[in-house]
Amino acid sequence: MSNRIISPSPINFISPPAYEARYFTDAAEAVDVITEIYERNTRFLIDAFTALGNGTAVEGRYRAFYPQVSVETSSFGHLDTRLSYGHVTSPGVYTTTLTRPKLFRHYLKEQLALLMRNHQVPVRVSESTTPIPLHFAFGEGAHVEAEASRLSDIPLRDLFDTPDLSTTDDEIANGEYEPPAGEPFPLAPFTAQRIDYSLARLSHYTATGAKHFQNFVIFTNYQFYVDEFCAYARSLMEKGGEGYSAFVEPGNVITLAGETAPSSGTPLGRLPQMPAYHLKMKGHAGITMVNIGVGPSNAKTITDHVAVLRPHAWLMLGHCAGLRNSQRLGDYVLAHAYMREDHVLDDDLPVWVPIPALAEVQLALEDAVEEITGYEGFELKRIMRTGTVATIDNRNWELRDQRGPVKRLSQARAIALDMESATIAANGFRFRVPYGTLLCVSDKPLHGELKLPGMATAFYKTQVSQHLQIGICAMQKLAAMPQEKLHSRKLRSFFETAFQ
Repeated sequence: MSNRIISPSPINFISPPAYEARYFTDAAEAVDVITEIYERNTRFLIDAFTALGNGTAVEGRYRAFYPQVSVETSSFGHLDTRLSYGHVTSPGVYTTTLTRPKLFRHYLKEQLALLMRNHQVPVRVSESTTPIPLHFAFGEGAHVEAEASRLSDIPLRDLFDTPDLSTTDDEIANGEYEPPAGEPFPLAPFTAQRIDYSLARLSHYTATGAKHFQNFVIFTNYQFYVDEFCAYARSLMEKGGEGYSAFVEPGNVITLAGETAPSSGTPLGRLPQMPAYHLKMKGHAGITMVNIGVGPSNAKTITDHVAVLRPHAWLMLGHCAGLRNSQRLGDYVLAHAYMREDHVLDDDLPVWVPIPALAEVQLALEDAVEEITGYEGFELKRIMRTGTVATIDNRNWELRDQRGPVKRLSQARAIALDMESATIAANGFRFRVPYGTLLCVSDKPLHGELKLPGMATAFYKTQVSQHLQIGICAMQKLAAMPQEKLHSRKLRSFFETAFQ
């Protein structure tokens, strides 16, 4: 035969020198080396891309790997049974890939220190076999159009690794991941690529860097709450911060404590889809507020991404339809159960999975309502009702035959209806992030009480400020709580990762 198939020549991979694995008994030292590996490997990719863009000849395929950390234990011994994380449940090798170690430094130090203390074993730091996609090596805010234009004739995937969506998933968090025989067990709920994917999405949706997000997050579905939060935060900054160090707005516009105007950042001419605002405190102990807009899809999207930052709690503050005749406009609803008709999480968390109320969050919210409104004990029932909150994906459900929905709402003992709360709570449950919901009744569609324009304006003026103050107060109470109490065992399944 004159024509035959010619075997392609082996790919010439160009990588930085291999890093020899090391063992550590000091968490800070381990994180320092993790950072060294990550910074070296991402710099290698960026430098290679820049050189090719400047005309350097292509010599092969450029590849660098994420760092990883591993721990091995041989004991079945039970540790402190009060702990919800910081330990593994059975003998074996556990590992996870890591990214952005500067951003996660405090978190990594805490998680590794707990493992070392609880199991009395060192941790192993090495390079993984998972390539760093070029897109993620650049990180947030990178502009590479000029360099990329010089490489327009060569597919980028022929030169560098790109994001692999086939392995960027939530199998670990969903409890569906089963490692192949002989492979290590997962040490953390998210892999490096999954985290990098979400960090990029967070920047896109919120127009603020991931480094500004705080550990206590308030989601809302109305701009009125954001306006009130901004006024509150700016007032704090003028007064010196009162414990908060800075206020960050979309565009990474930063006002420092003690200042009356922003000192850095670029104000945006147009807000992003889900703008975020951050009242910062040392150790990420401050409060972030995100206006997620309307609907369960937005609620799932933002919580999917915020979850990789491993916050300590998130709350939903917003408006709802009151379903009981005894409720009045402006009354509060504290959710202690959720009826899920949002459907966006059905494939990840079946509807038969109960979403429980978390006592620590419920008590913080109730105490905050008492503190801000002045009502106590039995008198608190005048303005607040505790019960089931139903979340639906059809905003105009009233226009359909109401007999079916109303019957289901009554059977579920629902007291309020909205489009986000159950989604946020369900994703909190799925990602082991303590969650809660405090809503404000803004209309009563089953009883003919719909807001007229003038009524709406008056309602927002009188109620939003108080509602927001309750949310802030509740978050401050949660922040003052010991982490081991807030992160209780209620959110942990049979087989859990050691990292929070």
